[in-house]
Amino acid sequence: MRIFFYLFFSALILSSCAKDEKPIVVSAENYHQTVNKITDIMVHDIFSPPVASRIYAYSNLAAYQIMRQENKDLVDFNSNFKDLQPIPEADSTANINFKLAALVAQIEIGKKLIFSEELLTTYRDSLYSGWEKANKEEFETSRDYGLAVANHLSNWIDKDNYKETRTMPKYSVYSDDPGRWQPTPPSYMDGIEPHWPKIRPFTLDSASQFKPAPHPEFSLEKGTAFYDELIEVYEIKKQMEEKGDESEEIKIAQFWDCNPYVSTQRGHLMFATKKITPGGHWMGICEIASKKAKLDFAQSSYAYTATAIALADGFISCWDEKYKSNLVRPETLINKYIDDNWSPVLQTPPFPEYSSGHSVVSGAASIVLTKIFGDEFSFEDDTEVKYGLPIRSFNSFSHAASEAAISRLYGGIHYRSAVENGIVQGRNLGNHVVKNLDLQPLTY
Repeated sequence: MRIFFYLFFSALILSSCAKDEKPIVVSAENYHQTVNKITDIMVHDIFSPPVASRIYAYSNLAAYQIMRQENKDLVDFNSNFKDLQPIPEADSTANINFKLAALVAQIEIGKKLIFSEELLTTYRDSLYSGWEKANKEEFETSRDYGLAVANHLSNWIDKDNYKETRTMPKYSVYSDDPGRWQPTPPSYMDGIEPHWPKIRPFTLDSASQFKPAPHPEFSLEKGTAFYDELIEVYEIKKQMEEKGDESEEIKIAQFWDCNPYVSTQRGHLMFATKKITPGGHWMGICEIASKKAKLDFAQSSYAYTATAIALADGFISCWDEKYKSNLVRPETLINKYIDDNWSPVLQTPPFPEYSSGHSVVSGAASIVLTKIFGDEFSFEDDTEVKYGLPIRSFNSFSHAASEAAISRLYGGIHYRSAVENGIVQGRNLGNHVVKNLDLQPLTY
């Protein structure tokens, strides 16, 4: 009889515990938080713009691939990527929470690609703890599937030539050619990622597929197209300074700076100010649009992943031209031939001038976001608030991209041709991404 009552009450307790376990709720906000956490760690680790774009693309693609297991109506990106085999099929009999699994895969791929793994592990463990308490069986099943997908994708990621480029020679800067890029103040850093065009692209046939129109032929003779563009950079800063702190051009330049490593020198001391990359800014805009449109988890994953792929291919395309043109920056020529006390509004980044990276990736991202959200999607851009900059308003993604591009001229780090040809290069690439991935507008 005692055994009977023991078994009876044990069954009641187990039944009560089972009733307490409810399905784990994973929201679009969890997705936004995870992207932001990866962004914050990339800022901490000071990843260059091209490398940051790779991290965004792979981590978001991992999540999106899993969401397609739950909803086959989502656009299939898989067949478009070289050598990528379909991810493992989910067990239809298992209790898998696909959103949870998607975040697991996203975080695991992020951990693989960043430096400060412990920061992302701490974030991951905080999620794991809550999920496990809510429903242990669902958590473990979903986690294991997410880890399986991450492992599958890791094998593909490792073959994109990134590791090989880490050991390739540095960019050689020694040349008597006055038109060739030279390191710039204050750090005089080597040119970063000279071998980035060798990275496997997502949608491009080759890194040079969207080569921009050529820049004006280098010349220091007055009246030539190149010299006129050089003088324009010099004169624009003087005009902005005459307007003082109220200069709208200076505000635009500062808002779109997005230099992940700004060196500041005081006496013998040098320290860095860390900020997001251009790609990070556009991922922030994607978040703003996703929240305004009230996208769900799967829709948000779709928007982020498509944007990240455009950014990644945009940097490959732009860097291909940069290290082929090897064009000198305005700061170098102005200091040497016009005014040795002149300095740009923004710190010149350490790589060749042509074409403008921010112009290319802004053009590409704006095309993808326009396809997803519509032509006249207005938004308040608060991406830079955490870096001490005010909110700016835009009536469309194209409006934002155009301002991002011209900011490089106002900032004194690019000639007009790099800006105007760069954004055309980016928009052409963006249209290619839309077509290649068969991107469709979202209904919201």
